[in-house]
Amino acid sequence: MADLFDSPSDDSRAPDAPRPLADRLRPQSLGQVIGQEAVLGPDGPLGAMLAAGTLGSLILWGPPGVGKTTIARLLAAETDLHFVQISAIFSGVPELRKVFEAAKLRRRNGQGTLLFVDEIHRFNKAQQDGFLPHMEDGTILLVGATTENPSFELNAALLSRAQVMILTRLSLADLERLAERAEHELKRKLPLSPQARDALLEMADGDGRALLNLIEQVMAWRVSGAPLDTEALTKRLMRRAAKYDKSGDEHYNLISALHKSVRGSDPDAALYWFARMLEGGEDPRFLARRITRMAVEDIGLADPQAQSVCLEAWQTYERLGSPEGELALAQALVYLALAPKSNAVYVAYKAARQLATKTGSAMPPAHILNAPTKLMESQGYGAGYQYDHDAEDGFSGQNYFPEGVKRPVLYAPPERGFERELKKRVEYFAKLRSRRQGGPA
Repeated sequence: MADLFDSPSDDSRAPDAPRPLADRLRPQSLGQVIGQEAVLGPDGPLGAMLAAGTLGSLILWGPPGVGKTTIARLLAAETDLHFVQISAIFSGVPELRKVFEAAKLRRRNGQGTLLFVDEIHRFNKAQQDGFLPHMEDGTILLVGATTENPSFELNAALLSRAQVMILTRLSLADLERLAERAEHELKRKLPLSPQARDALLEMADGDGRALLNLIEQVMAWRVSGAPLDTEALTKRLMRRAAKYDKSGDEHYNLISALHKSVRGSDPDAALYWFARMLEGGEDPRFLARRITRMAVEDIGLADPQAQSVCLEAWQTYERLGSPEGELALAQALVYLALAPKSNAVYVAYKAARQLATKTGSAMPPAHILNAPTKLMESQGYGAGYQYDHDAEDGFSGQNYFPEGVKRPVLYAPPERGFERELKKRVEYFAKLRSRRQGGPA
């Protein structure tokens, strides 16, 4: 599958055949690759490996259009390895078997093989396992490319034999360098005002290949007189949709950013990530559910009203639908971001689950068990139970944990929001319980 600056698989093309701009601007060396200096530079992991002559198998993880295929091809040239490219979308076990057999023959003749596998995450577990023996015996040096998180999509055994290199989306400065390179190749400037030029770079959304395609379209226009402004540009070009996969990494990255912005009491950032997800086509019902979860996980009893605000916003969305209903969800988000924060109940709940697992099937103390039969009454069920409403202050202070389970402190409210009041109540009952059970006052 073609990637940024990928070289053609068929070299029989006529010299005067048309060539896309991305094809004409392919880097001829790793030093010409734009935007991945953190990986390819002298102090970067891949740069250091090449300098030391110790190149090993790699997984190139990054968004589309950042040069994964280009880097793999140039690595083969840097190391004098034979370059073979396959795509996991179009290849199966028979194709892999042929590739491995050819690599073995090549190795016997003194030639190594760099096998580049595009979309490697699309291979299933068995197919991924098929690479392992050929990586271990040196038949192939594997370079896989993926847009998905390798931790979730690739086998642990494969990851243990390959180093993951993270390639980042191109910055606006990187895209500007690429635009200047395109202008030099085409021998003329883009017919755009400075503001329109910036807008064009933003339309590429960090994807170098997308930018070159956009530049090629713009350069084909007949523009006479003044350069095009932003309004004229956007009329002629459809703005490219931001990268967002509702079931992939970007989905989880953005919901994480939204959740942490709320937890960090930043309403502006929360609204931004909320809008990013909506613009990407996210289901507002999913967002309503996650916003409600934020209320119970991160605000809790510091503001008991927060959960009601979220549920009412969710219900409002269901009644109004889109796009008006999203405003109710945005309102709930701002409320949560500015509410006092506490995860005390969340922490207490997790601790209670751990304690419940640890103590297994320990019986409740007999005095708090009902005794509907004579047999149960004879076994002590209900014996000594004190009815709290009849006790002084409406509190008996009895033990409600199983026999032999030391009383833990699970819920520890902070002095924030409404939980400041709950903390006083917890401390009051703790002192009263100690007094009722004969402990120090």
